[in-house]
Amino acid sequence: MSAPDHLQNNTVRQQKPGVGLGARLMGAQILVLLTGGVTTWIVAAIVGPPLFREHLRRAGVGHGSNEQFHAEQAYRYATVLSIAVAVAVAAATALVVTAYFSRRLQRSMADVSAAASAVASGRYDIRVAPAGLGADFDNLSGAFNQMARRLGTIELTRRQMFSDLAHEIRTPVSVLGVYLQAVEDGVRPLDADTMAMLREQADRLVRFSQDFAALAQAEEAGSAIDVHLDTPAPLVTSTLAAAAGRYAAKGVALTSHVPADLPQIRWDPQRIGQVLHNLLDNALRHTPSGGHVDVRVTADPRDLVITVTDDGDGIPAEHLPRIFERFYRVDAARDREHGGAGIGLAIAKAIADAHGGSLTASSMGSGHGATFTLVVPVGGPAAGG
Repeated sequence: MSAPDHLQNNTVRQQKPGVGLGARLMGAQILVLLTGGVTTWIVAAIVGPPLFREHLRRAGVGHGSNEQFHAEQAYRYATVLSIAVAVAVAAATALVVTAYFSRRLQRSMADVSAAASAVASGRYDIRVAPAGLGADFDNLSGAFNQMARRLGTIELTRRQMFSDLAHEIRTPVSVLGVYLQAVEDGVRPLDADTMAMLREQADRLVRFSQDFAALAQAEEAGSAIDVHLDTPAPLVTSTLAAAAGRYAAKGVALTSHVPADLPQIRWDPQRIGQVLHNLLDNALRHTPSGGHVDVRVTADPRDLVITVTDDGDGIPAEHLPRIFERFYRVDAARDREHGGAGIGLAIAKAIADAHGGSLTASSMGSGHGATFTLVVPVGGPAAGG
């Protein structure tokens, strides 16, 4: 048998109609009723007659007499009639109750099935109403709706990611193509200025690919960080020293307050250094010449807190919830001019989450600067998680 035939046979077997939910519930009810009826009959047949004869003996009815015979016959008829009526009433009740609940269950399952098919076809706005069959089914509806919302968000992010990715790559590639064509046609000489432009665009592509690799690695949380005991002050001080030259070149003041008596902390120094670098780079990018950026470090027995505060562009309130999303920009045109790929903060947030900490942002609005707060548990990811 060929592979397609085999797959086709499997598909046919999977499509064979099975026993429905209503029939299964009814079968279960019938099984319970039969078990109860048979058990009652066995108990009545084995235990009942000896007890009945004992009571007749105590009442003065002689053994083997006509009175005993007729009394036992009456007992048997009454027992059979009682069990038959009880089973019949129970069966009728079970039929009505099962039919009612099976219809509701089938309708609820049909709604979920139809909604799942709609989600599978790309309709992520579909929602399932609560079935009203108890907490379990309400939780199922809630979980399905949450899944649909999450899938919708993922799909929207995916589309936006590919759109931004195409735009980011298209710009330097287009510039490279134009300049190379101009050099080939003899319109532009291959001088130092042309080489500088070609190198700048090539570096931009390399930087962009490195950012993507860093984001992918940061989002691999548990396996991407190398946690060990470290002293925070030297890491913060060295990161600030590395950024000082860029700040001085732009004319932005960089101040800091880093206590010397900070407690030792379990973290990945390289990754936290990457977070600080991204926060300082972001602050510098959005602070004009003559502005000021301040870095402060505080600690308590539980957490180490690092704040980076600038007096630059600020962040409008409607953008604050989304600034840690990959490719998201408050001002896309300005950020592209400044060289931002829109994923630096996403990388920083992923690293903070991997440490069991948090990275948040606050701002009074456009033109009022912004504050980014990094919180890292002193005991490391396990303590934070």
